[in-house]
Amino acid sequence: MPDKPLSFSATCALLILMAEDREVSNPELKEKYGVTVTGKERTALNDGGFVTSRRTGRSFSHVLTDKGWHHASELVRDGISAPGTGFAAAAVKALVGNLQRHIDRSETSLAEIFGREDLVPGLNESSMPETPAEPIAQQSLAQPPTTPPPIPQPPLESVPASEDVETLIRKAYAQLADRPNAWVSLTRLRPLLGDAPRDEVDTVLRHMTRRPDVRLVPWENQKTLTQADQEAAVVVGDQPKHRIWIGA
Repeated sequence: MPDKPLSFSATCALLILMAEDREVSNPELKEKYGVTVTGKERTALNDGGFVTSRRTGRSFSHVLTDKGWHHASELVRDGISAPGTGFAAAAVKALVGNLQRHIDRSETSLAEIFGREDLVPGLNESSMPETPAEPIAQQSLAQPPTTPPPIPQPPLESVPASEDVETLIRKAYAQLADRPNAWVSLTRLRPLLGDAPRDEVDTVLRHMTRRPDVRLVPWENQKTLTQADQEAAVVVGDQPKHRIWIGA
């Protein structure tokens, strides 16, 4: 059954959350934009799977889902057909409808344009080349992830896919990160995930991006990507992501 078309107000709410690229509470939206995502707009966005909302205190916080990003990409490509009148509505339609020109010209993506990498500590170091991975010691997944000292260690053995995938990802990241707030390429991280199914790992990675301590970003210079880098990427929204950051 096809999704019910969103109203113009719900579409605008979706676009605001796209532009924020993070979980935003209703009080923040009210202070910054003079609106809140409530009532029929929130219901439509939640029921359609475009936005995930959760209660925080006496209010709600909202974040765009992968489906929401995909729908935003469709709006940019095809334009907004939902009814809306006046100059404000016309401006929204004009700006969204012409973003595709920039995307085509710059060979970027919607997620790259609005990605909030500015919220991540140490991003100015992200363009530094990654040092080769040191051999890694196997540790029990029951232990909390910690950043190991940068000394050679025996290689990590494969971990059964039945183990908790997010715990396994965090464990592998902590073993690879050579300093706090380090960026780790998925090319280096994936081999440490044992026999965990690729589709399950990708689903967990996308889910983890909704957490405040996790970021996934594309590689800045796409021309330097190797075939292995491209194959290791996970697509979030409409963009391949190549590196992960997990806060302390």
